[in-house]
Amino acid sequence: QVQLVESGGGLVQTGGSLRLSCAVSGLTFTNNAMAWFREAPGKERVFVASITASGTSTNYADSVKGRFTISRDNTKNSVYLQMNSLKPEDTAVYYCAAKLYHSGTHYLDEYDYWGQGTQVTVSS
Repeated sequence: QVQLVESGGGLVQTGGSLRLSCAVSGLTFTNNAMAWFREAPGKERVFVASITASGTSTNYADSVKGRFTISRDNTKNSVYLQMNSLKPEDTAVYYCAAKLYHSGTHYLDEYDYWGQGTQVTVSS
């Protein structure tokens, strides 16, 4: 059974930082590209960042470039999202996603498994 479990969300002030984690089980983690998406109230789920299975290549949405960093630890079957300089517009539910391939893009439909999401709220 495949499980993706996010953690690390919460309430933070503008300019603050949070680190999201996603623990993955039931997959050969080293074969899977991973990504983070987010869904703000009343809006569609959108791409935030992705990382290849090897961890050697990353990609970011323009809105988070320079502020967010995606990383993975293949020894712990985990992927992370370090979020700095947070803004109120970053408020959303953040989802971890896995793709059954070594690389992925920003297309939501490419990803095969999803976590339940973790809420991030940035107050102004």
